[in-house]
Amino acid sequence: MAQAYIVDALRSPTGKRRGALATMHGADLGAHVIKAIVERNGVPAEDYDDVIFGCVDTIGALAGDIARTAWLAAGMPMCVPGTTVDRQCGSSQQAIHFAAQAVMSGTQDVILAGGVQTMSSIPISSAMLAGQALGFTTPFAESEGWQKRFGDAPVNQFYAAQRIADHWGATREAMEAFALESHRRALTAIREGVFDREVVPVEGRLAMDETARESTLEKMATLEPVDPAYPSITAAVSSSTCDASAALLIVSETALKRYNLTPRARIHHLSVRADDPIWHLTAPIPATQHALKRAGMSLDDIDLVEINEAFASVVMAWLKETGYPHERTNVNGGAIALGHPLGASGAKLMTTLLHELERRGGRYGLQTMCEGGGQANVTIIERL
Repeated sequence: MAQAYIVDALRSPTGKRRGALATMHGADLGAHVIKAIVERNGVPAEDYDDVIFGCVDTIGALAGDIARTAWLAAGMPMCVPGTTVDRQCGSSQQAIHFAAQAVMSGTQDVILAGGVQTMSSIPISSAMLAGQALGFTTPFAESEGWQKRFGDAPVNQFYAAQRIADHWGATREAMEAFALESHRRALTAIREGVFDREVVPVEGRLAMDETARESTLEKMATLEPVDPAYPSITAAVSSSTCDASAALLIVSETALKRYNLTPRARIHHLSVRADDPIWHLTAPIPATQHALKRAGMSLDDIDLVEINEAFASVVMAWLKETGYPHERTNVNGGAIALGHPLGASGAKLMTTLLHELERRGGRYGLQTMCEGGGQANVTIIERL
C-alpha cells in the first residue's frame, strides 16, 4: 500500500475567548496557517490537490465551506478546491485521515489538512440556538428512531463528564489536581520555548498561546459547578474555549521526489470507532484498543500520547483503563490549559505531537480524542 507522509505541521497561537484573536475572521485565521505552510515548503500552490479543513458549527463567518474560503483568503490559486469536515471535536483529525487516505489510495499527491475555529464569535451552542430559531429543540428530540432507541436520555457533555468521573472514581479534588498539572506543564512549555517551532505568531495580535494560567487548588475549589446536577464538573476541570487554526502538509512518495521534500513522519495507522452516545466521551478507550490491535502494536510501543482534555475525567478514565503513564501523556499540557478550538483541535494536537516526538527523539506517537455522538479517531504516526 502507498504511504502518506507528513512534511510540515504548524498552528496559530491559541487565543482565549474574547482575547487577542477574538475579532479575527475565521477565514483569515485559517488563511494564516495556510500561507505559512505553502510558503515554507516550496510546492507550487497550484499543485495542491485539495484543502481539507475541520470545523464545527459552520455558521456565520465559518459557513460557506471555510476550507475553500480560507484558501482563497490566503491569496492562493482559484484552481485548488477545498472541503470542510465535521466529525465534531475530531473534525480536523478526520481531515488528516481523509488526506492520508486520498494519498494512500493513489488518487492525490499533495493535500493541506487542518482546521479552524473561532469560538469567541461563534460559541459552542450557536448551531443549536440557530436550530431552535427554526423551531427545533435539540438535534435528537424530533427523531422517532432516536427516541425509540434512546428515549429522553441526556445527550450532554457535562452529564457524560460527571458520569465518567463517578464510574471511574475520579473525585473533584483529583480532577482539579489533574487540571492544575495541565496548566503547570503548559506554562513550563511556553516559558521554555517548546512551542516556538510549531506556532506561527499572528503579527500585531498574538505571538504565543494565552489560555494557560497560574492557579491553585484552593482557587479551583471555590468554583461553582457548571450545573448543580453535575457537582464535580467546573470550569477548572473542563477544556477552555478559544480561537485557533492548524494545518499539516500530507503528501505521497511521488510528491516527496517531485518537489524534493523531506518527510518528518509517516502515517502508521488511522482508524475511528464509536461507543454509546449517551456516555458520549468514552470512545477513546475502545478506539485505542481497536487501533493497537489493527496496527499489531501495544502501548509499550508508543513513546508519546496526545489525548484531548475535553474534561479531566475523560483522560483520567483513559489512563486508568489503558495503564499508560501520565508522564508520557499530554507532556506539554492539554486542552484544559491550552484550549480546545473544537474543529481545529485534531490538527493542533497532531502538530504538537510531531514536534514533541522530534524534540525527544521518539519514534511512535498516538493521538485520540472524544467526539460528539460517542466517537473517537485514533492516529499513530512514526517519526522519520
